[in-house]
Amino acid sequence: MKDKLITQIQVRMASALNMEQLEELRRVLTNAFYGVDITEKEAIEPTDATDNGGMLDVFIAAKRIEGCSDKSLKYYTFTVRQMLNSMGKHFREISTDDLRGYLANYQKDRGSSKVTIDNMRRIFSSFFGLLEDEDYILKSPVRRIHKIKTDKPIKETISDEGLELLRDACDEIRDLAIVDLLASSGMRVGELVNLNRGDMNFHERECVVLGKGGSERMVYFDARTKIHLLNYLESRDDNNPALFVSLNQPYERLLVGGVETRLRKIGKRADLKKVHPHKFRRTLATRAIDKGMPIEQVQRLLGHVKIDTTMHYAMVNQSNVKNSHRKFIG
Repeated sequence: MKDKLITQIQVRMASALNMEQLEELRRVLTNAFYGVDITEKEAIEPTDATDNGGMLDVFIAAKRIEGCSDKSLKYYTFTVRQMLNSMGKHFREISTDDLRGYLANYQKDRGSSKVTIDNMRRIFSSFFGLLEDEDYILKSPVRRIHKIKTDKPIKETISDEGLELLRDACDEIRDLAIVDLLASSGMRVGELVNLNRGDMNFHERECVVLGKGGSERMVYFDARTKIHLLNYLESRDDNNPALFVSLNQPYERLLVGGVETRLRKIGKRADLKKVHPHKFRRTLATRAIDKGMPIEQVQRLLGHVKIDTTMHYAMVNQSNVKNSHRKFIG
């Protein structure tokens, strides 16, 4: 209770004192309260502080300005709100030990992976980091919670044979066009479903997609994809401007979930495991690097802000590593 009271006093004085003075204030108060019993008769809400919900709104607003997608914002909101509700404390009273315990219990109770727990840690770090930067708290309680070491398994790509099996397993010309567009362009599935017919430049075999954060970039597709796309569009008799629509009336724009479900079914027919849109993207990045495309160009092709992300996506072909070892080392 004493530490809580001293911290609250420090917070009140934060605007008038620097960090060295605040630390001295803490030492003085600790000595002054030595041997004094302090009990809390009733919960006292800070009169000049924003509540947890208000701070969450501030955090999400900041992330929206940074260009985070609606999907990311929804995940951030859920993750932080769940933590705050579980704590049952005002955000200023949440300590490092509280957060460590929360993450440990979350992993134990749900059997979550290290990757999930580290993602949560990063979100909490961003949340409390904002509160610290805006002087709502003195110091983020996440500072002393270090990055969680995670396993880095080699993620699979789709082989040339696998791509041919997927093409053979397509019983609709639309699905064949989707498989080829994903395989040859490396675009995100969210970018694919937002494409319209008018976005396609078939003469140059290119189109402009709207990527993460509302950024536009040019992507390219091969001749095979061009032919299958044109055949698909010629077979349609609807007026929907969307590039890909449902197979049955009222021919509505195909959504991300629809593409994912369709690819899983095609993968099962082709006897291939874990076929999903992102696997095509990883496959293209890996092949581009294996064939010698400069990593900066792969980064631009995929629409990554940071080149580290490109390296994470592009898994080096193990056979090429073996051949390089024999060539350069013996």
